[in-house]
Amino acid sequence: MEDEIFDDLKSNFENTYGALRRELARVRGGRANVNILDNIRVSYYGQPTPLNQVASVQVPEPRVIIIKPWEKNLLADLEKAIHQANLGINPANDGTVIRLAIPPLTEDRRKELVRTVHQHGENARVSIRNNRRDANALLKALQKDGDLTEDDLAKSLKTVQEHTDAATTTVDRIVGEKEQDLMEV
Repeated sequence: MEDEIFDDLKSNFENTYGALRRELARVRGGRANVNILDNIRVSYYGQPTPLNQVASVQVPEPRVIIIKPWEKNLLADLEKAIHQANLGINPANDGTVIRLAIPPLTEDRRKELVRTVHQHGENARVSIRNNRRDANALLKALQKDGDLTEDDLAKSLKTVQEHTDAATTTVDRIVGEKEQDLMEV
């Protein structure tokens, strides 16, 4: 039972890392990154559909994203959806494709994005602490039911804390890498 708790804890931590990486991928850096388009939905036959399911998305240059819809009548809808997403990028529609020119980031915008990155990191740390709390509660319940001795409980709580510390360090490393990427000119 104890091992299951530790396995669940590690699995939850991995899920937290994945969620953090997905959130950070959406934070626009100075380079073109198709992940900034992940949350954009386009009206396709009356249904909100992810942009990447109605068009091909390419990055031919470091600061340009090209979106080529599979149906030309979608160009206006794509352009409208990009405007509504409020990415801070103006789409250029040439009648065949939409070009998104990624402007270089100003120093103030970089600092604002770093604050956003730190907020995502703090959310991940909160998730980790919640997972630790849940694991500790399960271990204490096992001890209360008589399935775990006092000494085993102390060892298990220490192990949970070690896993938590390692997870927090990993989150800090992920956030630090993104911050470094954003501040790079």
